[in-house]
Amino acid sequence: MTGPVRYEVVRGVAWMTIDRREARNALGKDVREGLFAGVRRFNDDDTAKVLVLTGAGDDAFCAGGDLKEMADTALTVPPPDFLPQLGRNVEVVKPTIAAVNGVAYAGGFLLAQQCDLVVAAEHARFAVSEVKVGRGSPWAAPLSWLVPPRIAMELLLTGDPITAQRAYEVGLVNAVVPAAQLREHAQELAERIAANAPLSVLAAKQTGYLSARFPRERAYARAEEIWEPVYLSADAQEGPAAFREKRSPVWKGC
Repeated sequence: MTGPVRYEVVRGVAWMTIDRREARNALGKDVREGLFAGVRRFNDDDTAKVLVLTGAGDDAFCAGGDLKEMADTALTVPPPDFLPQLGRNVEVVKPTIAAVNGVAYAGGFLLAQQCDLVVAAEHARFAVSEVKVGRGSPWAAPLSWLVPPRIAMELLLTGDPITAQRAYEVGLVNAVVPAAQLREHAQELAERIAANAPLSVLAAKQTGYLSARFPRERAYARAEEIWEPVYLSADAQEGPAAFREKRSPVWKGC
């Protein structure tokens, strides 16, 4: 993929990069279409085990919606497929990581929030800034599950940005690293995930979201359903056998 969204695979890790630096990687129509295409390509790409989403340049991961475009089109309520919301309007069963290289405001915050993990450069900033421009953020409904409710309320009501370090402190971000190390860190994290038993990784991702969807007992029951095929797989025998034989496991994904 070329254009405003690039796609490349590096050692089993798919990198999807928003490259619209002249507009701080804002979510214009071409970018939104490119993101949908990139996500679908990742879903169909058997060579890619983990997706990393990032922005080009050092200034912005994604500054949010294209306000000039919104003004020109008199956009009111965005349609359900306005842009990809991972796990909401487009399903992604494999793990995803946001590598936040600058500001992640509004729609940029959305993209980071919807990824499974987030790593951020030290200079990154995060904001649900819609209240400052009279727009909406219904996509932020899960935010109080990701961070303490009082923090979520502050982000939603003020629209003020928080630093990468503050985002790390409240649990929104998994790691904060120097900007020059962001890509290396995200790649290494993704490769650690990709090296694990593939069926276990997919089941682990599903399990991680159960408590947000179900009461406790239902979450346990659903987890048992998710993991049973993993226990019955060849990989479930390969792992202990490799440990016994003091060798690296050879995963088959079945």
